[in-house]
Amino acid sequence: MHTQKSGDFSRSGPASAVVFLLREAKKLHKAARSDSLAQALPVLRRLISSNTFRGLSLPDLHRRRAIVQRKHILCMLALEAGYDCWAEYRTAISGLSTDEVVHFDIVRKDMGYPNLWFSSSAEADAYSAEHGGRVVSVGRQAVVIVDARANAR
Repeated sequence: MHTQKSGDFSRSGPASAVVFLLREAKKLHKAARSDSLAQALPVLRRLISSNTFRGLSLPDLHRRRAIVQRKHILCMLALEAGYDCWAEYRTAISGLSTDEVVHFDIVRKDMGYPNLWFSSSAEADAYSAEHGGRVVSVGRQAVVIVDARANAR
């Protein structure tokens, strides 16, 4: 019997956005609780930036990183996408494939480097209107994803 690898969605058609984000939340949760600063700090910064944890500084949250639960990561993903909670976000993306959902953790798998980051979605939208690319909001910031294949032509 063939089993599907955790990152391989191509065999069974388009991946469910909910399934993808649940798997991504598991990875982010593990990273947030890691002893490695390189793994933990980016996720902890996102948790603070999204106001999932209020009243804690980055050093405080790092020292107390064992308090981070999967529900906090899911809440962060929802807040970054512009929803109030995971339940609301999950309902909104239920039945959609990953290709139909614009969220940083979904599109970053296809992003090249360097990325075009902007301090606001409005700035990213203005750049995108002039130069092309796909705008993805990440909290109050935004990144413009440029199709590397289109630029190579």
